[in-house]
Amino acid sequence: MDHLLYGVAYYDEYMPYDRLAQDIQMMKDAGINTVRIAESTWSTHEPQNGVFNFSSVQRVLDAMHEAGIHVIVGTPTYAVPAWMVKEHPEVLAVTMNGPGKYGARQIMDITSPAYLFYAERIIRKLMEVVHKHPAVIGYQIDNETKHYETAGPNVQLRFVKYMRETYGTLEAINHQFGLDYWSNRIDSWEDFPSMVGTINGSLGAEFARFQRGLVNEFLAWQVGIVNEYKQPGQFTTHNFDFEWRGYSFGVQPSVDHFKASQPFDIAGTDIYHPSQDQLTGAEIAFGGDMTRSLKQDNYFVLETQAQAFPEWTPYPGQLRQLAFSHLGSGASMVAYWHWHSIHNSFETYWKGLLSHDFLPNPVYKEAQTIGADFKRLSDQLIGLQKSSKVAVMVSNEALSAMEWFKLPGGLIYNDVVRWMYDELYRMNIACDFIQPGSPRLSEYELVVVPALYAVSDEALQQLNDYVHSGGHVVYSFKSGFTDEQVKVRHTAQPGVIHEACGVAYSHFATPNARTGLTGKLFPQGEAAGVNTVNTWMEMLVPGSAEVLASYNHPQWDEFAAVTRNAYGEGTATYIGCMTEPAALAVILKDTLQNAGLWGPDQQLSFPVIVKSGVNRQGSTIRYYYNYSAEPVAFKYPHGAGQELLKGTQVAQDEEITLEAWGVNIIAQA
Repeated sequence: MDHLLYGVAYYDEYMPYDRLAQDIQMMKDAGINTVRIAESTWSTHEPQNGVFNFSSVQRVLDAMHEAGIHVIVGTPTYAVPAWMVKEHPEVLAVTMNGPGKYGARQIMDITSPAYLFYAERIIRKLMEVVHKHPAVIGYQIDNETKHYETAGPNVQLRFVKYMRETYGTLEAINHQFGLDYWSNRIDSWEDFPSMVGTINGSLGAEFARFQRGLVNEFLAWQVGIVNEYKQPGQFTTHNFDFEWRGYSFGVQPSVDHFKASQPFDIAGTDIYHPSQDQLTGAEIAFGGDMTRSLKQDNYFVLETQAQAFPEWTPYPGQLRQLAFSHLGSGASMVAYWHWHSIHNSFETYWKGLLSHDFLPNPVYKEAQTIGADFKRLSDQLIGLQKSSKVAVMVSNEALSAMEWFKLPGGLIYNDVVRWMYDELYRMNIACDFIQPGSPRLSEYELVVVPALYAVSDEALQQLNDYVHSGGHVVYSFKSGFTDEQVKVRHTAQPGVIHEACGVAYSHFATPNARTGLTGKLFPQGEAAGVNTVNTWMEMLVPGSAEVLASYNHPQWDEFAAVTRNAYGEGTATYIGCMTEPAALAVILKDTLQNAGLWGPDQQLSFPVIVKSGVNRQGSTIRYYYNYSAEPVAFKYPHGAGQELLKGTQVAQDEEITLEAWGVNIIAQA
């Protein structure tokens, strides 16, 4: 990659009339240099079984090449045509809700032999047409792939085989998964029941792990096919997405991003987020940090919003700020879903960069400024290398386990992840993401561990060793409670990490409205709405650990809430309760200071967000964002440099004013 990619998803097939030439001219006027095509239009390319028509693809490729616009071709496998379902109804996924029905996308069983036959055929037919076309720079494999809850008889049969290969004997499975309970014991492989009705969280979480493995297998299979055709200089990528709460929120339950991303040349992602007054940049940072961590390298934002929903129509300046927000996290591409607004069907009111009238609008005009600056500054902003001293440890296994054993009020794993990550983000702490057992653990000075509920002894011992060797860890409640089969440890909690944390507990409760924090970090006691405890509290009994906070409660004031323990050369901080964000910020700030990680960037905090890295010329690039509707002034604390957007010089300690929803980019001299 030698320049920034600025792109859109483009579907000539959806247009109400022929306007390819006008679209290309408007793209060029906006600095759009890349389009993504083909992944959503299988039925257009194969209108009947074995009848192929790639004329729309060829037409767009030729026109884009003539205009000097790159093309990423998507394999069109995530939305199956009607004829396939009519001829092979078994391609629809059977889930816990019963057989699937045709109409929506992503409704297929990704293990179905019939589906895989037709998927391979359309991929190969498409690749034969496009792979040597000079416009094509790479391939997106499928689209936001997940396992779609597939759980039909064929999947259940594969799961039994997986269990046999993984655990060997039914006796081992009965013991490790606690199947004597409620007479769930299995004494013949032929009697192995469907997982659709299981009440056993251990077995259910194992089935979720197996389903995630199906995604890894499916994506790697497609990459293998595409690699047979891929030309030198072309790449494969995929648009990984996140847990969806009306926007991109947390760790994806259905995909292990770290494993699934391994076959790809470049990691990619789709990031959507609240806008207008709800814009914080946290989702952009979370998704960017996660995707960058998959290959420890730059990544593509293959989809993000332009206008989208009415409540997301960006304020003036926000589209521009958001594009540079992605770059600051390490993206080398920013692309919108999508170019134009669709005139009918499901996404009629998910607006693209152009509105339904196809005319220039304020958002499009702002995109023109982005495209011009991307082109002008590409040499300085492409390939930003980021180095983080802090890692957040996330786990699909812990996520699945906590789906079975939710916190009070229905809170789940990602609520805890974002509770901790968001406070680090607001304090301008740069983060990577890692998984339990990561070989990269020693690269970080602090590891933050949210609710690592289900995890192996080996991974926890690795964390103990990391602390003993001089690292710092901050755990949240619910960490270390069960093993990887979601079996509660019968030792003192928090299990293996008890050794490094120097604290134990045997009971826990849901706090009432009176519960607060007091002690070293909260000398004034409870402050309503600031350091109150909610959702969950563990009654910590310190051994060698120092008590940083206790519960301010008439019955439970003898118990610790937050502790820190010196262990070997490092420290382990344990947060035994969920708190208001302001209280967590106090705890994390003290932890960061204790670890020597409180620097000049931490003198600033949200709404002023700082991201930094080193460009290909070896210069430090710092992005400053104002995620608020009011101007914000601050003193620039680093060495003299140049503000790249305006071309002005900046001196150390010079006061800088960021306009509402503004961004400055400073290259340190």
